[in-house]
Amino acid sequence: MTFSIVAHCPRTGQFGVALSSSSPAVAARCAHARAGVGAVATQNVTDPRLGPLGLDLMARGYGADETVNALAAAAGIHAPWRQVTAVNHAGNAAFSGARALGRNGHVIAPHAVAAGNMLADDRVLSAMLAAWAADPAAQLAERLLCALEAALEAGGEEGPVHSAGLLVVADQPWPLVDLRVDWADHAPIAALRDLWALWQPQMHAYVTRALDPADSPSYGVPGDR
Repeated sequence: MTFSIVAHCPRTGQFGVALSSSSPAVAARCAHARAGVGAVATQNVTDPRLGPLGLDLMARGYGADETVNALAAAAGIHAPWRQVTAVNHAGNAAFSGARALGRNGHVIAPHAVAAGNMLADDRVLSAMLAAWAADPAAQLAERLLCALEAALEAGGEEGPVHSAGLLVVADQPWPLVDLRVDWADHAPIAALRDLWALWQPQMHAYVTRALDPADSPSYGVPGDR
């Protein structure tokens, strides 16, 4: 019940995941990324353990393809029910198990992988990657969000989506962007776009506040002097 994209921006070194689902809180269970390492999405009948495990393997030097192969072969993960995508500095890879739901699959492009299940149209995944590739100079988060919007325009899921998320890691061990719409009766991707518009102008200020409070910009709240 999910469509997603994992991607790497070679210009900035950032990794990210964007995804949407008819299920609640999709990003909390399915989106995983680690600065300097890579990004993993685990979906379909989701096993949240696969994201951290995949990142640990890539941190140990596994390529994305080796990571995905190791996850697919791991004991006890019930691989036929899973979809997993992974990207790191060296490449990207994916698997979609034989028991994945409905119209499903994945498409691999340079620095990105799109995957989905219960899709309304075969064009959804290629539309995501085309939107992702349209403006390489844009911020990674913006490109990922455009991919979600393109997926929705191409048909999205068979039914309505209700949650969405956007996760990007950069230079620090915490996310630069971690925005979630855990449930919306209508238009969670549009709500995610609104959150990005709010967060984007101030996201780097929050990094500065963490690393160098004395040089931080004003908080801009009542009582701040």
